Amino acid sequence: MADPHYPEDLRYNAEHDWARIDPANPGEATFGITWYAQDTLGEVVFFTPPAVGSMLVKGEHYTEVESVKAVSDVVAPLSGEVTEVNEALSAEPQRINEDPYGDGWLVRVRLTDPAEADSLMDAGAYAAMLT
Repeated sequence: MADPHYPEDLRYNAEHDWARIDPANPGEATFGITWYAQDTLGEVVFFTPPAVGSMLVKGEHYTEVESVKAVSDVVAPLSGEVTEVNEALSAEPQRINEDPYGDGWLVRVRLTDPAEADSLMDAGAYAAMLT
């Protein structure tokens, strides 16, 4: 399982989801769940990806992650269209536990309003929220 940390290059919502804005193209982002979320869930056994082309709305549930403990809703940190899902998670959902900010990413999104990112927390604010 991954060590607890919250990368500085990500933006976070209060529901324990992260967004990595592509520095080369700020209209695109990768989403996932935080170390805290995967640790709270325990061993992830199933990920239900949304369909490519699905429209996500910031603050709304867009998929589920199932662990040995519970099924948890995943909330979109930003709005946009799903352009890619992490297909590897269907065979190896434990990647979410092992590397939540790398191989455990969930979806890639073309943002409809990149300015929404201004309302998300940076790593320091997110970590402070957890204490």
